[in-house]
Amino acid sequence: MNPLEYICRLRQFTGDLRNKRKRLHRVAYSWCQDQALADDLVQETLTKGLKNLGQLRKPGAMDRWLFDIMTNCWRDHLRRVRVTEDIDELADELDDLCPPDGGHEQAEMVAKVRAAVGRLPRGQREVLALVDLEGFSYGEVADMLDIPLGTVTSRICRARDALKEMLTEYDSGKETKIVRIRRIK
Repeated sequence: MNPLEYICRLRQFTGDLRNKRKRLHRVAYSWCQDQALADDLVQETLTKGLKNLGQLRKPGAMDRWLFDIMTNCWRDHLRRVRVTEDIDELADELDDLCPPDGGHEQAEMVAKVRAAVGRLPRGQREVLALVDLEGFSYGEVADMLDIPLGTVTSRICRARDALKEMLTEYDSGKETKIVRIRRIK
């Protein structure tokens, strides 16, 4: 391979990593509900990915490979520390999400959905983020998290039911609205 071809491939790879970083961060944040921790998880994932790039057998499967690495990084983190949430920080985040220019209701709903997802058990949060946010199939999620396919199905069902209940409770004071949760298989 000549140097010019190498540089072109390196630039393409760098661009691909930037796009993947956004997706990884979105899932990491949905799992941990902590911006700094999500940044750390993504950084650790990409560092391990770059270090072990030679282990990637199928370049087309890089997304799945990176999410596998991030799943392991997340599990390692959970083994090291017990995750806790500070309720005061959640209230501060809600205040930050509510813009003064009339988008208050939408920002409030976004904050409520994030808070509801944050209250889900860890296993349900992981599955929900991978299936509904990132569009992985149930089989792919089962392989990534090393759990049976039936467990993925039951966790996603329970997570969606719990979210529906939490969001319906939130909306019970207003006109009855049905919150539709997108399903991807």
